[in-house]
Order: sequence, then structure tokens, then C-alpha cells
Amino acid sequence: MSKVVLITGGSSGIGKSIGEFLHQKGFVVYGTSRNPERVLNSVFPLVALDVRNTESIEAAIAKIIATSGRLDIVINNAGVGITGPLEEIPTVEMKNHFDTNFFGPIAVMQAALPQMRAQKSGLIINITSIAGYMGLPYRSMYSASKGALELITESLRMEVKSFGIHVTNVAPGDFATNIASGRYHAPVIKGSAYEVSYGDNLKTMDEHVDGGSNPNEMAEAVYAIINTKNPKIHYKVGAFMQKFSIVLKRLLPDKVYEKILMNHYKL
Repeated sequence: MSKVVLITGGSSGIGKSIGEFLHQKGFVVYGTSRNPERVLNSVFPLVALDVRNTESIEAAIAKIIATSGRLDIVINNAGVGITGPLEEIPTVEMKNHFDTNFFGPIAVMQAALPQMRAQKSGLIINITSIAGYMGLPYRSMYSASKGALELITESLRMEVKSFGIHVTNVAPGDFATNIASGRYHAPVIKGSAYEVSYGDNLKTMDEHVDGGSNPNEMAEAVYAIINTKNPKIHYKVGAFMQKFSIVLKRLLPDKVYEKILMNHYKL
């Protein structure tokens, strides 16, 4: 029997690449989009779901279970970027960000877990970020939301293991997707104390995404995890130096590591 997969944010970027790859491998794939009627080129069905709306999450998962009879794998991929000096990011944008990147995935897991417990099996893969392992300048909210999701995964793994459910994180580095276009950018304010530094770093961030790896690498990594009997807690996918930066953070004194980051970001 083909396993049934739900991928949030499956209409573009990493989510779309994962969905297409798993579809080719014979999985029954459902992606989600806030406006699926606008997506005309998906090779797998898209259901309407807004991770900021609990009712839409519950309705989407109920529809998938009613159609396919089960739900084997949930990939929490939907997310947004946010940049800006912490002092200048509007509080409302911080809350919107966490509603999408943190509370949204939690609501999806809460809605999927009853079905997985009834099946006595299931796999939840949370797409986080290498940025979640360190506080990055001008990406404070993004680092915080992805780091929080990493820790939630650690907790949930222990709570549901006895039900036959596995939970894991996959932290990508920079991939060539459209995340920069959908990211909330705090405006570069003329005369601000951060005007020059933030403005320069904003350009660098976009260049890193544009020059990022092929999203198919994430698809292959997720496929490998699905075929692993006992998945690890954390996986990292990306360029060597991006993954190595996590190792350096563990090995180096805090201030030495901070100095390396500040040099990298020219601060």
C-alpha cells in the first residue's frame, strides 16, 4: 500500500520539489496552499490550508483521511522569512511570523496525531533551518522560530514514541527558492543607526538564496529519512560550510564564534 504524505506549503520551492520526488516514487502525495486554485502546474493534488487557521488545518487533514483512509507522513514545510534589526521590526510582524513558522506546524501536528495514534504508526518531518542553530544578525526572528521548532520536535519525539510515531527535524541551508520574494523585510530606514549595515546585509542574504543549492537535494534527503527505520533527531542538508558552522558553534568559545559571525556579516 502506498504511503499517504501531507506536505504543507507544497505549491513552490522545497515543498514542491519534495512532493514531485515522492510522487515519482509512488507515494500518495497531498500538498497544501492557501490558494490552490491559483496553482495550475502541480503534479499532485493541492488542498486548501492556511497554517495560521486551525479550522482550515483540521478540514484539510479530515479531507485527506476521508479520501485516502490514512495519513502516514506529515512534512511541515510551510514557512516564511523575516529580516530586520530587532529594534525596528514591528511587533505585529514578529507575531505573524511565529504564527506561520512555529504555531502553524504545531497545529498541523496536533491535528494529525490522533490519526497516527489510531494507526499506531506515523512520521512527522519538520523542516527547520541551519539558521535555527544560531542567532544571526538581522534574522533574529527567523533564527528564533526555527530554533524553537527544533526543540519542540525533541520534546514531541519522546511523547509519541510509544505510539509508533517518529518525529524528526531537517534543517536546510540556503536553497535556490522563492523564499526571498515572500520574506517580510523590515524597511531600510533612511537615517537609522542600522541603515548601512542592514541594507548591505539584506543584499547579501538575497544573494545567498539566489546562489543556493538545488531543492532536489532536500527531496532526496527526505526520501532517505522516510526509508530509515529509526530516524535521527536532527538532520542538516546544505553546503559544507553551512553545516560545519553548527559544529564550530559547539566547539568554539561563545565570543570567538560570535566574532566569526560578525566578521562574516561585516559588523
